[in-house]
Amino acid sequence: MKEKLGLLVCVWFLLYGSCMGRFVVEKNSLKVTSPDSLKDVYECAIGNFGVPQYGGTLVGTVIYPKVDQKACKSFSDADVSFKPKPGGLPIFLLADRGDCFLILKAWRAQNAGAAAILVADDWFEPLIIMGTPEEQGERAHYLQNITIPSALISKALGDNIKKALSSGEMVNINLELRESLPHPDKRVEYEFWTNSNDECGPKCESQTEFAKNFKGVAQILEQKGYTQFTPHYITWYCPEAFILSKQCKSQCINHGRYCAPVPDQGFSKGYEGKDVVVQNLRQACVHKVANESKKPWLWWDYVTDFAICCPMKENKYNKECADQVIQSLGIDLKEIDKCIGDPDADMDNPVLKDEQEAQVWMEDILFPKNLFLLLCVTCCTDLAFSWPAVHIYSRLSSQ
Repeated sequence: MKEKLGLLVCVWFLLYGSCMGRFVVEKNSLKVTSPDSLKDVYECAIGNFGVPQYGGTLVGTVIYPKVDQKACKSFSDADVSFKPKPGGLPIFLLADRGDCFLILKAWRAQNAGAAAILVADDWFEPLIIMGTPEEQGERAHYLQNITIPSALISKALGDNIKKALSSGEMVNINLELRESLPHPDKRVEYEFWTNSNDECGPKCESQTEFAKNFKGVAQILEQKGYTQFTPHYITWYCPEAFILSKQCKSQCINHGRYCAPVPDQGFSKGYEGKDVVVQNLRQACVHKVANESKKPWLWWDYVTDFAICCPMKENKYNKECADQVIQSLGIDLKEIDKCIGDPDADMDNPVLKDEQEAQVWMEDILFPKNLFLLLCVTCCTDLAFSWPAVHIYSRLSSQ
């Protein structure tokens, strides 16, 4: 059983590595101009493949195909075309989500003559970016040749459009791409998932090396106002039935609310998972306090200095060493301690609570929640568990 769970953990990390770090979330408005019952402005998520006409508006009419409504097969096989007649409005193909990659749906729609594709979500959920899988084989070919814009719309809107079409009404849409102009404040925003644990093998080593090498560039970009970054840290909660267990007590703070895996030394020696949670929280608080003082780039100094001065192998991975680094950078130590709060208190920590909410999307994409919880509770308590290498990413879904 342990071997199977260990394999699942490895697969989880492989998926994590392949899904992160490539795309930017673009959200903008989709305006339904007819019928009257649907007239409104709706949010949609623009796919980061194809060639969105940034700065313009695409006007068209919606068609929901009678065949292959998920747009996974070639429409030419069914002798279906979405090319408008001369003088006709461009066609927005409405397709259902599922069964194939979103880029394949866009490719099928484009080849059939559609000017754009709207993919109706199959769950009532917040919209997420339509990303793309790895560029391999045939996917690499059509990914490079998609030119039409793609948009993910909510299930509710998709259902209403289908209802209107089935009643014989014409559904006309304006796809506003002006709001998709990336970063009108001329600033790129990115999120940086990392971890203070330095005893998880090659992944931790590559993480430390990345921070050291990227620090200078990141600080310059931040100081000149070109970027805004936010570091994030993964935690999970301990199921209520196990809060008093040895595993949860050693891995969690705030009565099981925030947990991290034990470093590679294991339960019997060295540091515990809760030590990692506290140091991760301290790093998050350093960014919070530094950001409030208009110097968010100090976070890079702290994490690199802490990695050098306070390693686990020298038994310096503790508050005393961390405080010395914080004070050397001129960061308000009292504000840091206030942000951290009492790790033993039976209450939420606002910073870590926000971190858990930020990572919910990733759990849903990679695994069903119950499987994710199984991996964390079972694997992390019994097996050597290493965190994934650091990633810069954007929220995405390829299906």
